[in-house]
Amino acid sequence: MSNDFVAVDGPAGSGKSSVSKSAARALGYAYLDTGAAYRAVAWHTFNRGIDVNDSSAVIAGLQTFDYAIGTDPDEYFVRVGDEDITLAIREPRVTSVVSSVAKVPEVRTHVNQVFRDIMTAAPQPGIIVEGRDITTVVAPDARVRILLTASEEARAARRALELPAQDAGHTHEAMRKRDAADAKVSEFMVAAPGVHTVDSTDLDFQQTIDAVVDLIREGRDHQ
Repeated sequence: MSNDFVAVDGPAGSGKSSVSKSAARALGYAYLDTGAAYRAVAWHTFNRGIDVNDSSAVIAGLQTFDYAIGTDPDEYFVRVGDEDITLAIREPRVTSVVSSVAKVPEVRTHVNQVFRDIMTAAPQPGIIVEGRDITTVVAPDARVRILLTASEEARAARRALELPAQDAGHTHEAMRKRDAADAKVSEFMVAAPGVHTVDSTDLDFQQTIDAVVDLIREGRDHQ
């Protein structure tokens, strides 16, 4: 059962998912991608024919939201019921409405409790939990809390590399819109008191992982 919680927050395109997963692998920790839950709610809403803009209907749909996610960084999966939706939640139709679902307070309350249950039940000695509001709402008492960020230009360039078939200008504009939508839900560019900032604008991927792992080890050594 995990007793060492590490929280990683940051804006879209900051690399928090890939960096957190690699850091967890390096430390022998579990890894929890919280953003997947909001995507899964959006997928579930679509799949049941519910209007994602009808908050009451979205909330009612949570009653049948049977969610499971892999916390082993080498065995990642996302399921709702018996259906594997690991790839489906990355479809554009889901991405386009994640913020609409995430802004519903009852959805956030529901999935935050799901996150806490998963964190406590993970069998590894520690777990790195990444996503929006993690450092302030989901795991404010985590031993190490990190805000992983980068300039808008750097984040857009990295996202463009992940989506080579998409026009770079379109990718950058989508990033701006996502930032604007997310900003209505939570503060995600400024570290809260006690939260370490790792700015990866001028760091490569391995350097960013090393910076995060060093902070976690330093915190563990001084607890």
